[in-house]
Amino acid sequence: MAKAKVGIIFGGKSAEHEVSLQSAKNIVDAVDKDKYDVVLIGIDKDGKWHLNDQSSYLINEENPKLIQLNKSNTGVAVIPGESEKQLLNLSSSEGLDQLDVVFPILHGTLGEDGSIQGMLRIANLPFVGTSVLGSAVCMDKDIAKRLLREAGISVAKGAAFTLATRKKIDFASLEKQLGLPMFIKPANQGSSVGVSKVRNEQEFDAAVHSAFQYDNKIVIEENIVGREIECSVLGNEDPIASIPGEILAQTDFYSYESKYIDEKGADLAIPAELDEAQTNKVQQTAVEVFQSLNCEGMARVDFFLKEDGVLVVNEVNTLPGFTKISMYPKLWEISGIGYSELINRLIDLAIERYERDQQLKNAVWDD
Repeated sequence: MAKAKVGIIFGGKSAEHEVSLQSAKNIVDAVDKDKYDVVLIGIDKDGKWHLNDQSSYLINEENPKLIQLNKSNTGVAVIPGESEKQLLNLSSSEGLDQLDVVFPILHGTLGEDGSIQGMLRIANLPFVGTSVLGSAVCMDKDIAKRLLREAGISVAKGAAFTLATRKKIDFASLEKQLGLPMFIKPANQGSSVGVSKVRNEQEFDAAVHSAFQYDNKIVIEENIVGREIECSVLGNEDPIASIPGEILAQTDFYSYESKYIDEKGADLAIPAELDEAQTNKVQQTAVEVFQSLNCEGMARVDFFLKEDGVLVVNEVNTLPGFTKISMYPKLWEISGIGYSELINRLIDLAIERYERDQQLKNAVWDD
């Protein structure tokens, strides 16, 4: 049988560009080469698409601080409305070999917020991970938590502000409502980019300014004291949850550096030291969160487990990191699904959803 062609799209204009490069490398290294041919499409920081060669697509690939996309001389464009060869080689003006599925390992803005997912839907290409609505909802911490509250799931107390309401941000009233310390975050960023923990008004003003540099909406939340528990979810209509793990941050909080640069920035307790009832509660809530937010394929659900046993959802990541220190694949490995098999399952889920969606009627006159 001919091997399936998997397009891995990585990089992007996001603040998490370098994380995406690391994730792509791990996926390329682990993908079953007997089952799949890999087509690499790197997006540079200007948003240009490059057709990359597997032998030379990264610079400084072993150093997460210096890793870079090796830009090629072959650009790629998308042709909407086609049923095959939807990607065009700009050097030859010929269509690329048909892709059977796309793995968009693009973290953050334009990759995890429904943007690339919408484009791939328009291009009629199956893709790994959550579709447009779930991606957009989970990326927006404000909207996601509104929906979780509606579903009766515990989240941190907080408030959201946009550029239009920025003048209403008042430290004294927020301190009274949320206490100190508090967290200030861009609403639509991941990997702790632009996140600050503030203890006084001076830090507060600087943190608000910083968060608005990354997004036009920010969220300000109470500080939850509790253990940081994470759980990976996999599936479409009938998702399953992994064994939970715990983040033991060695810094003030689990920052970008701790997650992706400094291997000593946090210890990972895999599995987390939880009793059976706690484990079941985390797994059941993770699946409930996944379904409440219209997720598909994969997501990592992050919790705080308070001393009184209350489980509070911190955030949901629909394209979690696949770096060598990332929780999502590590949790599945300890749960019995190795890295290569995990990639196989994610690809199968993508194709399964695509085939399901192809059966839907698109117009009132469809038979």
